[in-house]
This record gives sequence, structure tokens and C-alpha cells, in this order.
Amino acid sequence: MQPPALAPYAIRSDASRGRLHPEPESAHRSPYQRDRDRIIHSSAFRRLKHKTQVFVEHEGDYYRTRLTHSIEVAQVARTLSRTLGLNEDLAEAVALAHDLGHTPFGHTGEDALHECMAPYGGFDHNAMALRIVTAKEARYAGFDGLNLTWEALEGIAKHNGPLLPGPDADPARLHWALAEYVAGHDLELHTHATAEAQAAALSDDIAYNHHDLDDGLRAGLFTVEEIRELPIVGPCFEAVDKAHPGLDPQRAQHEALRRVFGVMVEDVLTTSARALAEAAPDSPEALRALGRPMICFSEEMWADLNEVRGFLFSRMYRHWAVVRMRRKAAEVVKELFAIFMDSPGVLPDDWRDEVRGAADETARARVVCDYIAGMTDRFALHEHRHLTDPMARD
Repeated sequence: MQPPALAPYAIRSDASRGRLHPEPESAHRSPYQRDRDRIIHSSAFRRLKHKTQVFVEHEGDYYRTRLTHSIEVAQVARTLSRTLGLNEDLAEAVALAHDLGHTPFGHTGEDALHECMAPYGGFDHNAMALRIVTAKEARYAGFDGLNLTWEALEGIAKHNGPLLPGPDADPARLHWALAEYVAGHDLELHTHATAEAQAAALSDDIAYNHHDLDDGLRAGLFTVEEIRELPIVGPCFEAVDKAHPGLDPQRAQHEALRRVFGVMVEDVLTTSARALAEAAPDSPEALRALGRPMICFSEEMWADLNEVRGFLFSRMYRHWAVVRMRRKAAEVVKELFAIFMDSPGVLPDDWRDEVRGAADETARARVVCDYIAGMTDRFALHEHRHLTDPMARD
């Protein structure tokens, strides 16, 4: 299908606000294609392969990881952007980067690290993602980070909405990493992000609602019969039964969940197209100033998805097997943090030197936090075992 022309409110590649560190433009790639490629080639992106969503990395080969999830989100973001006349490359870049700041062990690891960091400014995976792409990736000769475009950085920072109530709001309201960065490079955190970043955010919702149902079924945490009682899901199974009577159960399950995916995408496309037509923003700036997201689910879909999420919360995220593993994972993160704060000599050379060179305890804690946040599930478990088990050998 031929992509439509860009809508008036879409971001144009030739109108980018540029990069913090000026660079010559590529003769073959747009600025946002270069952003995407730098994200894909980053160390943090590769590590997503061994960072999990709900299950711990070693529990099975078929469960989603942060990497597979990010690829799925990017695929949906491109579909939404293409259909709505948005800049696909920018949406894809934001989608691929949105989980770069996640810790090992999913939200369990994030909660544990936030608890450890409470005296030092806390932890936030979104702020960590910005920190990674602006400072922690050390690969290029002329700058730290990836030197992404202003629009990509804006999308990473605020794809879920404004972070400040107004342009004159006190930046102390922000997580320290965000406040520190925008003090020197304003990302206008009081406005909504571009339609492309909004598309990436909705794509995240679509992807995890779909794959958590799939992964939960694979893990045996609930049954097909149980999810047939859910809105959206039940009608999709009924449609498969009608169209393909007697279909093999595994194929029927895949076909039904594929349709669930499609129903969510179609709802976003229909609802967003209507909202955009009614608001009629004539530029990206006009869209940012509307004060509400334009890429969105319908109210009916939100209500149905809340019921699906409630089911997943009680039957998957709070399943005893998941809770038991989450407890172990939280202890691993907390114990690693305590060990590294107390004995920085056990850190690798570069990290040890950075901790010892820190100005105060808060600065030391933030270095330790960066180190732990970058770990994969596998590496965190390995480090914990080698630091706590007297019989383990390096």
C-alpha cells in the first residue's frame, strides 16, 4: 500500500530542531532513520534481549523479553503512523527506545531499585532511558550518548504526556535525571509530545495487552475458557469458531489473539482519525498545544481494556508463582545495591573508579544505580550468586 502524504500535524524530517551536538546530515538517511539506527546499534538495546517483562529470563524461551516487546511496539507504531499520515521513522525510533531504561526483572526490579534510591532522588525507567541516550552510551568520538534529534528525545521523555503543568513550573517536580538534562537542553516538558510519540505510547499498550494474554496462556496461569469471558477476547474467539469450525486449538488461540490485536489497532485508528479531524491542528506545534492526546483509544475500548487488565492483574501479575519469583528478584536487586554501596571494590574497574570519584553519597548511589539498571536478568543473578555464595567461583 502506498503511504499517504504526511498530515499537517506530522513531523517533517527536514524541519527537525536538530541535535544538541551539530552533525552533518546523511546523504542516504533521514534524521529519524539515523536515530532509529543508533538506538538499534546501542549496547542498551542489545541488553533488552535478556531483560524480561513479567517472567524472569531463564523461565522459558517463548516468553516476551523487553527486546521482542520493543520490536512489536515499533511494528504497531509504524502501522498507526502510516495510516494516520505521521512520520513513521520518528514513531519507530521512539518506540524502539521506550524501554531502554528498564532494570532487570521488569517492574519488580524497578520498584526495588526505586526503594533503594529513595534517599537519593529515586529511580524512574523513563528518566533512565533519557539518561542512557544522552550520557551513558559511550560510543562516539564527539559526544556522550547517541546525540538523537530533539524530537526523538522529546518523545522518549514525555510520550506518556506532559511532565510539568506549565512552562514556568518548578523543575524540582521532575526526577533528578530529567531536571538535570533539561536544565541545559529544554525539551518543553509542559506540553504533550508529537503525534508520533503518542502513537508509540498507544502501541506499547496494544502490544503488552496482547502478549500478556499470550504469555499467560503459555505459562498455564489461566485457560482459554477463562479468557473467553473477557470483553474483546471472547468475541474474537467466537468469530474464529464461526469462520473456522473444528480448527486445531493452538491455531484457534493464535488466530483469536491475532484478532484481539487487530481490534485494538482499528479502534485507535478510528478514534484518532476522528479526534484529529475534529481538532484540525495545522502543525505539530498546534497539536502539542491542544492539551490532550490525539492518538487514543475510544472510551468503550478503554473500559473493556480495564476489565482485561484487571483479569491479568489478579490472574497473572499476582499469580503465586509470579509473586514468588518477584520476591526473589527484588531481594537480588536490593542486596546488590547494598553490596556495591558498602564495598565498591567488588565493582569492575571503570565503575569502581566512578564510584570512588563521586563527590558524595548521593553521587555514589546514582553510579551504583546506573550499573544495576543496566544489568540483564541473567547477569544480575550471576553477580548476586558470585557475591553472596561462598562456593561460587568467578
